[in-house]
Amino acid sequence: MKNLPLSYIEISKENLIHNIKQFKRLINKNTKIVSVIKANAYGHGDKEVVRILNKYTNYFQINSIEELESIRGFTKKPILLLGYVGKNDIEKAIKLGCILCVFDFEHALLVNESARKLRLKQKIHIAIDSHLGREGFMPSTLESFLPEIKKMKNIVIDGVYSHFANIEDTSDFSHAEKQIKTYKESITSFNKNGFNNLKTHISATSGILAYEKETGINNLVRLGISLYGLWPSLYLKKKWDKKINIKPVLRWVTSIAQVKILPKGHSIGYGLTYIAEKEIKVALIPQGYSNGFPRSFSNNGEVIIHGKKAKILGRVAMNMFVVDVSHIPDVKKEDEVVILGWQDKSEISAEDLAVLSDTINYEVTTRISSLLPRVIK
Repeated sequence: MKNLPLSYIEISKENLIHNIKQFKRLINKNTKIVSVIKANAYGHGDKEVVRILNKYTNYFQINSIEELESIRGFTKKPILLLGYVGKNDIEKAIKLGCILCVFDFEHALLVNESARKLRLKQKIHIAIDSHLGREGFMPSTLESFLPEIKKMKNIVIDGVYSHFANIEDTSDFSHAEKQIKTYKESITSFNKNGFNNLKTHISATSGILAYEKETGINNLVRLGISLYGLWPSLYLKKKWDKKINIKPVLRWVTSIAQVKILPKGHSIGYGLTYIAEKEIKVALIPQGYSNGFPRSFSNNGEVIIHGKKAKILGRVAMNMFVVDVSHIPDVKKEDEVVILGWQDKSEISAEDLAVLSDTINYEVTTRISSLLPRVIK
């Protein structure tokens, strides 16, 4: 690949397509896939992912009006906007074209009024709070609200959905069972009030693996983290990694900005947190916490250069950090550096970085700066 930027995010088209095909084989043939591309496609690049998956997915899912504006020109597929849209943006969202979610009765009124002004009928999906304690109607209120919603002439209830709370990292299914029971009862309330043939969805990646699988219980599933070759939890990875083969999609790549020798006793970085105990060869890496590489990796993390791991010395700064390359011969300026991903036989995974910063792989990729170019390979 010629004329690459100094630092960039490389996206494997082959691996992304491979991952969605793995789940198509797993789920029921009548179940539709919603590809989740919120948060800049989990840091992978929303427009790039949309272009690759257009042929392979049934829906896309986003979280905000800004994300809708970003991708609407790149796909004609239906887009589920499951985040809250403020009253000043509802008309814009309807004009751009999406399926809006509704969290409560007041929100339904706002969407109906905006659609009335535009002389349109707007599809909505109703969020149900089935023991997650976040967005959505409380199930106990549905019987009083649904007859009122039915009177709204400019909205069409196209679907009903909810979210699992802890299905990804436990063998105790009791809370999930409580959620499923509540959710099914909520759907029954919709049916009793004349809302039939609804799209229903409760499972993200973890729900697909732990609950839904090939059953076709719901007609939509929201495929998120494992679309990108990452596991929702270590528990599900251990349970499924011999049954389903997913491949990481992202490499975070940069280039060495400088190589030099530092004498014994020389300090490195802000705060003097590293003092060389002997003469060392170091390389300057032009990325930092402004790019999404956290300060917590100071004196802690590694990168890959020439297929070998190189330790970070001193503090990670806003735009750069230093690594020890004393053990790597022939290192020179603008050699490739892998921050996340693979090079030769070495790899640094999102899970590896998550452990170092006491977080989850979701956060590792989503915090990568959207300003870094995304390059499809």
